[in-house]
Amino acid sequence: QVELVESGGGSVQAGGSLRLSCVASGNVYSSNVMGWFRQAGGKEREGVAAIFTGGYITHYADSVKGRFTLSQDNVKNTYYLEMNSLKPEDTGLYSCALGRGYGADWWKSVFGGHGMGYWGKGTLVTISS
Repeated sequence: QVELVESGGGSVQAGGSLRLSCVASGNVYSSNVMGWFRQAGGKEREGVAAIFTGGYITHYADSVKGRFTLSQDNVKNTYYLEMNSLKPEDTGLYSCALGRGYGADWWKSVFGGHGMGYWGKGTLVTISS
């Protein structure tokens, strides 16, 4: 089993920054991809950033490209999402997940959610204008 715990959410003004953390425990080595997702009220969950952990390859949604950075600390089994130049539309519940992905389109199994077997409960991010 794997447990994921997110932290770092909060309320900031537009233009500000936040760093989210996702601490993984348990059999994390059964997974080879990790993703950050967000869900705003009344909207579907969307993938915002993903990493192929073995190769340190990252993929970002167009809406966050250039503003968000996903990184990992293998010693601490912790994944970070550095979020800069935040906008009100970045508001939502941010969750992390671990799973399996394959091939050149590995990130699609992350963003689609179907490759992700373990999920955290999320941390709330609120951006005011």
